[in-house]
Amino acid sequence: MTDSPQHRIFTMLDVDGDGVVTHAEYLGRVERVASAVGRDPEHRVVAASRAAHEAVFQDMDGDHDGRVTFEEYRSWVGHDAFERSCRPALGSLFDIADLDGDGLLDRDGFVRLRTAAGNAGAAAGAAFDALDADGDGLIDRDAYLTGIRDFVTTGTSPMAAAYVA
Repeated sequence: MTDSPQHRIFTMLDVDGDGVVTHAEYLGRVERVASAVGRDPEHRVVAASRAAHEAVFQDMDGDHDGRVTFEEYRSWVGHDAFERSCRPALGSLFDIADLDGDGLLDRDGFVRLRTAAGNAGAAAGAAFDALDADGDGLIDRDAYLTGIRDFVTTGTSPMAAAYVA
């Protein structure tokens, strides 16, 4: 594996560092984000996020053995996979953190979301600063998703700061 954007994301998803992303590791993102922001685990946005993450995992797991290797992830990830699967799943995590439902996250909500998803706190703060281009202290859902998509598909994005090696 190299230090590509895909490798950095895979490493973040592989919570126990054993070289594979299990179903439990991947779906655990939803519970960690809900807990980090104080969202009721039975709330409808949490249930929707579980369903979206389940669909992504099934899509990523090319041989359907319940484990995603880096090779499976690398062959799956890209613009089409992002738009088809990742955008809804990552958007659902944003929705969990968006407690008032206004489509915006302040720095605290953003950092809680990203650290619960697996980024280091300082890196998440740097990503927030980079995404907050107008300096209003808020990140909207579309800018967040576009930032992640650009990092995943091209390796260039303000979100790159969240994935420090």
